[in-house]
Amino acid sequence: MAPTVTSIVPDRETRVIADLTTSTVREVNALLAGPDAPAALTITNPRGAHALACGLDADLDVRITGPVGYYCAGMNQHATVTVEGNAGVGVAENMMSGTVRVRGTASQSAGATAHGGLLIVEGDAGARCGISMKGVDIVVGGDVGHMSAFMGQAGRLVVCGDAGEALGDSLYEARLYVRGTVASLGADCIRKPMRPEHLAELTELLSIAGFDYDAGEFTRYGSARTLYNFHVDNAGAY
Repeated sequence: MAPTVTSIVPDRETRVIADLTTSTVREVNALLAGPDAPAALTITNPRGAHALACGLDADLDVRITGPVGYYCAGMNQHATVTVEGNAGVGVAENMMSGTVRVRGTASQSAGATAHGGLLIVEGDAGARCGISMKGVDIVVGGDVGHMSAFMGQAGRLVVCGDAGEALGDSLYEARLYVRGTVASLGADCIRKPMRPEHLAELTELLSIAGFDYDAGEFTRYGSARTLYNFHVDNAGAY
């Protein structure tokens, strides 16, 4: 059964409403991935469904009015996905481009392995936020859990609250900005000076994400670059 449409659709610019009490996740995702996908879609009554709005590869505007389960907006390209609720594990996992905004909190591994785009979590994010990030920008309005940005290779993680233990463990070249306290730093992650170019990029990220914080309140963290190649003097850190 096709997703419920609230009115006759004269062209693909009209917003379509898909209700998950009458349509399946497979049907909604097929609509979004198809050649006749509407430019704008509202998904109602998601009831924590998993894998919603995954694999999008077009300039779509998707709004989900409620909480979602695992891997929402995974592998996103070009689309703008807004979750008006909380998100489960792996929101925006492996995202390539576009924007994903969670107006609630996100569970663990938000933005995991993501290569590009912008992920905004207005509340807190759980453990391993940005794990193995590869170019994505992640802005979290609240706190992040332990092991966030673990093996972060590229991109920027902005935390407007506090960070849990082992922040940036085994970090490569991702840049981390934290406004609050850090429980502990992971292996090879160190505090770094905040230069003018960092203040400028952080100010821009905060503005795009919609947070009114002074970039000067944040501390920058990055890689000490001692684990790039094995050295016996650093064996205890591996």
